[in-house]
Amino acid sequence: MTGPADRTAPLSVLVTGASSGIGRATVQRFARRGSSLLLVARGREALEETAREAREAGAAQVLVCPADVTDADAVENAVQTAVARFGRLDVVVHAAQVMAYGRVEDVPGEIYEAVVDTALHGTANLARTVLPVFREQRAGHLIVISSLLAEVTAPLMGSYVAAKWGQLGLVRTLQQETRDLPGVHVSAVSPGGVNTPIYYQGATYAGRAGRPPIPVYSADRVARAVLARLERPRRLVQSGIANPVVVAGFRLFPAVYDALVGPLLRVFALASDDERGPTEGNVLRSQPRANATDGRWRGF
Repeated sequence: MTGPADRTAPLSVLVTGASSGIGRATVQRFARRGSSLLLVARGREALEETAREAREAGAAQVLVCPADVTDADAVENAVQTAVARFGRLDVVVHAAQVMAYGRVEDVPGEIYEAVVDTALHGTANLARTVLPVFREQRAGHLIVISSLLAEVTAPLMGSYVAAKWGQLGLVRTLQQETRDLPGVHVSAVSPGGVNTPIYYQGATYAGRAGRPPIPVYSADRVARAVLARLERPRRLVQSGIANPVVVAGFRLFPAVYDALVGPLLRVFALASDDERGPTEGNVLRSQPRANATDGRWRGF
Protein backbone atom coordinates (compact mmCIF):
# COMPACT_ATOMS: atom_id res chain seq x y z
CA MET A 1 0.00 0.00 0.00
CA THR A 2 1.39 3.38 -0.95
CA GLY A 3 2.07 5.63 2.03
CA PRO A 4 1.71 9.43 2.08
CA ALA A 5 5.47 10.06 1.96
CA ASP A 6 5.96 7.94 -1.17
CA ARG A 7 7.24 10.21 -3.94
CA THR A 8 6.61 7.58 -6.63
CA ALA A 9 2.82 7.93 -6.62
CA PRO A 10 0.54 10.99 -6.84
CA LEU A 11 -0.92 11.94 -3.50
CA SER A 12 -4.59 12.44 -2.70
CA VAL A 13 -4.87 15.54 -0.53
CA LEU A 14 -7.62 17.43 1.27
CA VAL A 15 -6.92 21.04 2.26
CA THR A 16 -9.17 23.17 4.46
CA GLY A 17 -8.90 26.93 4.28
CA ALA A 18 -7.96 26.32 0.65
CA SER A 19 -9.34 29.57 -0.74
CA SER A 20 -6.81 31.94 0.80
CA GLY A 21 -3.44 32.38 2.46
CA ILE A 22 -1.42 29.39 3.64
CA GLY A 23 -4.10 26.92 2.55
CA ARG A 24 -4.11 28.29 -0.99
CA ALA A 25 -0.31 28.31 -1.17
CA THR A 26 -0.27 24.70 0.04
CA VAL A 27 -2.74 23.72 -2.70
CA GLN A 28 -0.41 25.22 -5.30
CA ARG A 29 2.56 23.29 -3.92
CA PHE A 30 0.70 19.97 -4.01
CA ALA A 31 -0.68 20.76 -7.47
CA ARG A 32 2.82 21.11 -8.85
CA ARG A 33 3.49 17.58 -7.59
CA GLY A 34 0.58 16.23 -9.64
CA SER A 35 -1.61 15.48 -6.61
CA SER A 36 -5.35 14.88 -6.61
CA LEU A 37 -6.92 17.62 -4.51
CA LEU A 38 -10.16 18.24 -2.67
CA LEU A 39 -10.47 21.86 -1.60
CA VAL A 40 -12.54 22.98 1.39
CA ALA A 41 -13.50 26.50 2.44
CA ARG A 42 -16.73 28.37 3.09
CA GLY A 43 -17.05 30.24 -0.23
CA ARG A 44 -17.40 28.53 -3.59
CA GLU A 45 -16.26 31.52 -5.68
CA ALA A 46 -12.75 31.69 -4.21
CA LEU A 47 -12.50 27.89 -4.12
CA GLU A 48 -13.16 27.76 -7.85
CA GLU A 49 -10.36 30.30 -8.40
CA THR A 50 -8.00 28.16 -6.35
CA ALA A 51 -9.09 25.06 -8.27
CA ARG A 52 -8.36 26.76 -11.59
CA GLU A 53 -4.86 27.69 -10.37
CA ALA A 54 -4.29 24.11 -9.21
CA ARG A 55 -5.32 22.62 -12.56
CA GLU A 56 -3.02 25.04 -14.38
CA ALA A 57 -0.18 24.05 -12.04
CA GLY A 58 -0.53 20.36 -12.91
CA ALA A 59 -2.90 18.78 -10.38
CA ALA A 60 -4.18 15.37 -11.46
CA GLN A 61 -7.74 16.07 -10.25
CA VAL A 62 -9.31 18.96 -8.38
CA LEU A 63 -12.65 18.93 -6.57
CA VAL A 64 -14.19 21.80 -4.63
CA CYS A 65 -16.37 21.22 -1.59
CA PRO A 66 -17.69 24.39 0.06
CA ALA A 67 -17.99 23.69 3.78
CA ASP A 68 -17.48 25.29 7.17
CA VAL A 69 -15.16 23.16 9.32
CA THR A 70 -17.36 23.84 12.34
CA ASP A 71 -20.12 21.84 10.58
CA ALA A 72 -19.32 18.21 11.44
CA ASP A 73 -21.65 16.78 8.79
CA ALA A 74 -20.14 18.97 6.06
CA VAL A 75 -16.63 17.93 7.08
CA GLU A 76 -17.58 14.25 7.00
CA ASN A 77 -19.11 14.70 3.55
CA ALA A 78 -15.91 16.33 2.26
CA VAL A 79 -13.69 13.54 3.59
CA GLN A 80 -15.93 10.78 2.27
CA THR A 81 -16.13 12.51 -1.11
CA ALA A 82 -12.33 12.57 -1.31
CA VAL A 83 -12.08 8.88 -0.44
CA ALA A 84 -14.82 7.93 -2.92
CA ARG A 85 -13.35 9.93 -5.79
CA PHE A 86 -9.63 9.29 -5.21
CA GLY A 87 -9.80 5.78 -3.72
CA ARG A 88 -7.86 6.80 -0.62
CA LEU A 89 -6.77 9.88 1.30
CA ASP A 90 -3.05 10.38 1.90
CA VAL A 91 -2.75 13.86 3.36
CA VAL A 92 -5.08 16.30 5.11
CA VAL A 93 -3.92 19.87 5.74
CA HIS A 94 -6.02 21.91 8.15
CA ALA A 95 -5.39 25.60 7.43
CA ALA A 96 -8.86 27.07 8.02
CA GLN A 97 -8.87 29.93 10.54
CA VAL A 98 -10.41 33.32 11.24
CA MET A 99 -9.12 36.11 13.49
CA ALA A 100 -10.45 38.88 15.72
CA TYR A 101 -8.77 41.83 17.41
CA GLY A 102 -9.93 43.53 20.59
CA ARG A 103 -9.96 43.15 24.35
CA VAL A 104 -11.85 40.08 25.52
CA GLU A 105 -14.44 42.33 27.13
CA ASP A 106 -15.01 44.17 23.82
CA VAL A 107 -15.22 41.25 21.37
CA PRO A 108 -18.84 40.06 21.06
CA GLY A 109 -19.42 36.54 22.30
CA GLU A 110 -20.57 35.29 18.90
CA ILE A 111 -17.31 36.48 17.29
CA TYR A 112 -15.12 35.14 20.08
CA GLU A 113 -16.76 31.73 19.95
CA ALA A 114 -16.53 31.53 16.14
CA VAL A 115 -12.78 32.17 16.24
CA VAL A 116 -12.29 29.47 18.87
CA ASP A 117 -14.69 27.04 17.20
CA THR A 118 -12.88 27.24 13.85
CA ALA A 119 -9.58 26.19 15.38
CA LEU A 120 -10.67 23.86 18.14
CA HIS A 121 -13.92 22.23 17.04
CA GLY A 122 -12.92 22.44 13.37
CA THR A 123 -9.80 20.41 14.13
CA ALA A 124 -11.79 17.93 16.21
CA ASN A 125 -14.42 17.52 13.47
CA LEU A 126 -11.71 16.83 10.94
CA ALA A 127 -9.88 14.36 13.19
CA ARG A 128 -13.05 12.39 13.96
CA THR A 129 -13.58 11.74 10.26
CA VAL A 130 -10.01 11.58 8.95
CA LEU A 131 -8.31 9.39 11.55
CA PRO A 132 -10.66 6.40 11.07
CA VAL A 133 -9.83 6.55 7.34
CA PHE A 134 -6.12 6.62 8.14
CA ARG A 135 -6.53 3.74 10.60
CA GLU A 136 -8.20 1.61 7.97
CA GLN A 137 -5.46 2.46 5.47
CA ARG A 138 -2.78 2.20 8.19
CA ALA A 139 -1.27 5.27 6.60
CA GLY A 140 -1.95 8.99 6.31
CA HIS A 141 -0.78 12.37 7.50
CA LEU A 142 -2.80 15.11 9.20
CA ILE A 143 -0.95 18.45 9.22
CA VAL A 144 -2.43 21.29 11.26
CA ILE A 145 -1.43 24.93 10.80
CA SER A 146 -0.78 26.17 14.31
CA SER A 147 0.65 29.57 15.29
CA LEU A 148 3.27 31.27 17.42
CA LEU A 149 0.25 32.41 19.46
CA ALA A 150 -0.35 28.78 20.42
CA GLU A 151 2.62 29.14 22.81
CA VAL A 152 2.57 32.80 23.88
CA THR A 153 -0.12 35.37 24.64
CA ALA A 154 -0.83 38.87 23.35
CA PRO A 155 -3.31 41.55 24.39
CA LEU A 156 -6.11 42.33 21.93
CA MET A 157 -5.87 38.80 20.52
CA GLY A 158 -7.49 36.80 23.29
CA SER A 159 -9.90 34.87 21.08
CA TYR A 160 -7.14 33.81 18.68
CA VAL A 161 -4.79 32.91 21.54
CA ALA A 162 -7.50 30.77 23.17
CA ALA A 163 -8.23 29.16 19.80
CA LYS A 164 -4.61 28.27 19.07
CA TRP A 165 -3.64 27.16 22.58
CA GLY A 166 -6.64 24.83 22.58
CA GLN A 167 -5.91 23.58 19.09
CA LEU A 168 -2.28 22.77 19.89
CA GLY A 169 -3.35 20.89 23.02
CA LEU A 170 -5.74 18.87 20.89
CA VAL A 171 -3.04 18.18 18.30
CA ARG A 172 -0.68 16.86 21.00
CA THR A 173 -3.46 14.59 22.24
CA LEU A 174 -4.08 13.28 18.73
CA GLN A 175 -0.37 12.56 18.39
CA GLN A 176 -0.51 10.47 21.56
CA GLU A 177 -3.65 8.64 20.45
CA THR A 178 -2.13 7.56 17.13
CA ARG A 179 1.12 6.16 18.51
CA ASP A 180 -0.19 2.64 17.86
CA LEU A 181 -0.07 3.28 14.10
CA PRO A 182 3.48 3.84 12.78
CA GLY A 183 2.17 4.85 9.35
CA VAL A 184 -0.20 7.53 10.66
CA HIS A 185 1.25 10.93 11.52
CA VAL A 186 -0.12 14.12 13.04
CA SER A 187 2.12 17.17 12.66
CA ALA A 188 1.78 20.85 13.48
CA VAL A 189 3.44 23.76 11.66
CA SER A 190 3.69 26.99 13.65
CA PRO A 191 4.22 30.19 11.65
CA GLY A 192 4.75 33.68 13.01
CA GLY A 193 3.79 36.66 10.85
CA VAL A 194 2.74 35.58 7.34
CA ASN A 195 1.79 37.77 4.38
CA THR A 196 -1.82 36.63 3.97
CA PRO A 197 -5.22 38.39 3.94
CA ILE A 198 -6.32 36.94 7.32
CA TYR A 199 -5.24 40.05 9.23
CA TYR A 200 -7.28 42.66 7.36
CA GLN A 201 -10.13 40.20 6.77
CA GLY A 202 -10.47 39.63 10.50
CA ALA A 203 -12.94 41.17 12.91
CA THR A 204 -11.65 44.15 14.85
CA TYR A 205 -12.82 45.94 17.96
CA ALA A 206 -9.44 47.62 18.50
CA GLY A 207 -9.99 50.63 16.23
CA ARG A 208 -7.61 49.40 13.54
CA ALA A 209 -7.20 46.43 11.25
CA GLY A 210 -4.49 43.90 11.95
CA ARG A 211 -1.23 43.30 10.14
CA PRO A 212 1.39 40.52 10.39
CA PRO A 213 4.13 41.20 12.95
CA ILE A 214 7.71 41.26 11.73
CA PRO A 215 9.50 39.27 10.45
CA VAL A 216 6.90 38.58 7.77
CA TYR A 217 7.09 35.34 5.78
CA SER A 218 5.43 34.43 2.51
CA ALA A 219 2.56 31.94 2.50
CA ASP A 220 4.60 29.81 0.11
CA ARG A 221 7.42 29.53 2.63
CA VAL A 222 5.00 28.09 5.18
CA ALA A 223 3.58 25.78 2.50
CA ARG A 224 7.10 24.42 1.92
CA ALA A 225 7.30 23.64 5.63
CA VAL A 226 3.96 21.81 5.35
CA LEU A 227 5.15 19.58 2.50
CA ALA A 228 8.42 18.89 4.30
CA ARG A 229 6.43 17.21 7.07
CA LEU A 230 5.53 14.38 4.70
CA GLU A 231 9.10 13.10 4.85
CA ARG A 232 9.93 14.46 8.30
CA PRO A 233 6.86 14.26 10.55
CA ARG A 234 7.19 16.47 13.63
CA ARG A 235 5.09 17.12 16.70
CA LEU A 236 5.58 20.85 16.14
CA VAL A 237 7.88 22.67 13.74
CA GLN A 238 8.44 26.42 13.92
CA SER A 239 8.14 28.29 10.63
CA GLY A 240 9.76 31.56 11.65
CA ILE A 241 13.25 32.38 12.91
CA ALA A 242 11.96 34.70 15.65
CA ASN A 243 9.48 32.18 17.10
CA PRO A 244 11.89 30.39 19.48
CA VAL A 245 13.17 33.74 20.80
CA VAL A 246 9.65 35.00 21.51
CA VAL A 247 8.64 31.72 23.17
CA ALA A 248 11.79 31.75 25.32
CA GLY A 249 11.09 35.33 26.41
CA PHE A 250 7.50 34.45 27.32
CA ARG A 251 8.59 31.47 29.43
CA LEU A 252 11.82 32.72 31.01
CA PHE A 253 11.16 36.44 31.49
CA PRO A 254 7.39 36.79 31.92
CA ALA A 255 7.49 40.22 33.61
CA VAL A 256 9.63 41.69 30.82
CA TYR A 257 7.51 39.99 28.17
CA ASP A 258 4.27 41.36 29.65
CA ALA A 259 5.70 44.89 29.82
CA LEU A 260 6.79 44.85 26.17
CA VAL A 261 4.16 42.81 24.33
CA GLY A 262 1.36 45.39 24.46
CA PRO A 263 3.31 48.37 23.07
CA LEU A 264 5.06 46.19 20.48
CA LEU A 265 1.76 44.70 19.31
CA ARG A 266 0.22 48.12 18.81
CA VAL A 267 3.21 49.21 16.72
CA PHE A 268 3.91 46.05 14.74
CA ALA A 269 0.63 44.09 14.63
CA LEU A 270 -2.01 46.78 14.07
CA ALA A 271 -2.14 48.71 10.80
CA SER A 272 -1.57 52.40 11.56
CA ASP A 273 -3.03 53.39 8.18
CA ASP A 274 -6.25 51.35 8.45
CA GLU A 275 -8.53 52.75 11.14
CA ARG A 276 -11.84 50.92 11.44
CA GLY A 277 -14.96 50.98 13.51
CA PRO A 278 -16.18 47.70 15.02
CA THR A 279 -16.56 45.07 12.30
CA GLU A 280 -17.10 41.32 12.26
CA GLY A 281 -14.88 40.94 9.18
CA ASN A 282 -15.04 37.46 7.69
CA VAL A 283 -15.48 35.68 11.00
CA LEU A 284 -19.13 34.75 10.50
CA ARG A 285 -19.25 34.62 6.69
CA SER A 286 -16.83 34.35 3.81
CA GLN A 287 -15.50 37.44 2.00
CA PRO A 288 -14.51 35.84 -1.32
CA ARG A 289 -13.36 39.02 -3.06
CA ALA A 290 -10.68 39.61 -0.42
CA ASN A 291 -9.32 36.06 -0.60
CA ALA A 292 -5.87 35.58 -2.12
CA THR A 293 -2.66 33.68 -1.52
CA ASP A 294 -0.74 36.80 -0.48
CA GLY A 295 -1.70 39.87 1.50
CA ARG A 296 -0.59 43.49 1.26
CA TRP A 297 2.84 43.10 2.75
CA ARG A 298 6.17 41.79 1.54
CA GLY A 299 6.98 38.32 2.83
CA PHE A 300 10.19 36.40 2.40
